[in-house]
Amino acid sequence: MAKVRPPKGIQEISADGEEPPPEFFVKDTILAGNLSSVPLIEIPVIDLNLLLFDPTSEAYKDEVNKLLSALSSWGVFQIIGHGMSSSYLDEIRNLSKSFFSLSTEEKQKYGRASDGFEGYGSDPIFVEGQVLDWCDRLFLLAYPEDQRNLKFWPQNPANFRDIFEEYCKKVIILTGTLLNIFARSQNLEEDTFSKEIGEKTLVQARFNLYPKCPKPDKILGVKAHADASIITTLLQDKEVEGLQVLKDGKWYGVPTLADALLINIGDQLEIMSNGIFKSPIHRVAANSERERKTLAVFYSPDYEKEIEPLEGLINSERPRMFRKVKNYPAISFKCFHNGQVAIDTVKISASQ
Repeated sequence: MAKVRPPKGIQEISADGEEPPPEFFVKDTILAGNLSSVPLIEIPVIDLNLLLFDPTSEAYKDEVNKLLSALSSWGVFQIIGHGMSSSYLDEIRNLSKSFFSLSTEEKQKYGRASDGFEGYGSDPIFVEGQVLDWCDRLFLLAYPEDQRNLKFWPQNPANFRDIFEEYCKKVIILTGTLLNIFARSQNLEEDTFSKEIGEKTLVQARFNLYPKCPKPDKILGVKAHADASIITTLLQDKEVEGLQVLKDGKWYGVPTLADALLINIGDQLEIMSNGIFKSPIHRVAANSERERKTLAVFYSPDYEKEIEPLEGLINSERPRMFRKVKNYPAISFKCFHNGQVAIDTVKISASQ
């Protein structure tokens, strides 16, 4: 469990113009390489409207092929045509802006406990020598509803709770639609993924603030990792880029697209797809000139739900690649702090 909190939030360290403590300096590893001069890459942009049309149409087939390419190579894509207007997405962004603009004293009313994840704060320290992220967060569990800790849900701004809950509902609907499309793309019944995940799902959200950083060549907003979720939906900052994806041993920057949502495949969907869909390793770069705000929503099965490759995606040409796992986030968390790639630890070796 967490031992202590950093003495000050990153927002305060940045605002005070302090020299970053050494705990934030990234160690020289492969996953930390090339912190500067990372090229931007055109991440696939998928139009959801085209995937809801007649599946025999050329437009549908072209968009599905583009989606399959994204799922099997990048594991991340931008989605448009999702039904959320530009003004609505700006309203969601303003929730983050309003909260992080509050005084430190006001934000600390929603501060997380030293042994918990929910609430406001920066990195807890779990192990000696841990490298800290240059990021302040507000982490909330939205669903199941009966597991919410409303003491962490801000009441300032006054409409925070209603707007946030509505947005989570929209993301859940979008996620369900995408899972159906993913299943159809593999010639499965469209509810195959949803049935395997089960009705009891976890929906968690993280509002991220990446303050200006005086040493972006030595510090990361978020260290390299893969998401433990099924699907992560990211609302990016409209103006400031920072997300980077590792592909073929090289880091690439992801451009921001104001009206799009970024869809990131998580490890548990890579497991369920028997390795057909890829869960990308990604990180967030720090920025010396501008702060950046994002909102990530993580869609996952219940911790007690066992996840394994779907039988319909196992055959002689693609034998089972992963063992059955339960509470994968715990595996992922442990591996993250041990410098391991979590999904590699649940792969079935050729000798097994």
